[in-house]
Amino acid sequence: MDGSSPTDAEIESHLRGKTLLVYLFMLRAHGSSVGVREVQRALGFSSPSVAAHHLEKLCSLGLVEKTPRGEYLLAREVKVGILKFFIKFGRFMVPRFLFYSVWFTTMLIFYLVFYGHSLSIHNIVAIIFGVLACAVLWLETIRLWIEKPF
Repeated sequence: MDGSSPTDAEIESHLRGKTLLVYLFMLRAHGSSVGVREVQRALGFSSPSVAAHHLEKLCSLGLVEKTPRGEYLLAREVKVGILKFFIKFGRFMVPRFLFYSVWFTTMLIFYLVFYGHSLSIHNIVAIIFGVLACAVLWLETIRLWIEKPF
C-alpha cells in the first residue's frame, strides 16, 4: 500500500483465505486485544509467524492496530465480500436473512391461525405466496450459514 487509506475494493481483494479467518477471529474477540500465539492456537496455524504475517497484513489495511504490549486490537469493521450478508451480535455472526425468515414465518403462522380457515381463492393465494416467501428466505439463510468462512 502507498500509505493512503485503502478503499473497500482494495480491502476486499486482500481480505481472503487465512487473512479473512484472522479478521473474523478479531471480530469475535469483541474489543479485547489478542496475541500472536492466541491467534495461532485458535486457528490451528502451523507457527506463530503465519499468524503474525496475517495480523500485520490486517494492520497494513488499517483494520487492526498493534498495542504497545505487542498484542493486536480490532481498529475498524468492514462489510466486504460475504461479510455483507452477516450481522454481528456480540461474538456471533448471523445471516441477515435470518431476521426476514423469522419475520415472514411468524406472519404466515399468524395469518394461518387467525385468517386461513376458509378455502377462498384469496386465502389460498395468500398462503401459497407466504409459503413460497418463507421457503426462499429459509433456503437463503441456510445457504449463507453453510457458506460462512468462520
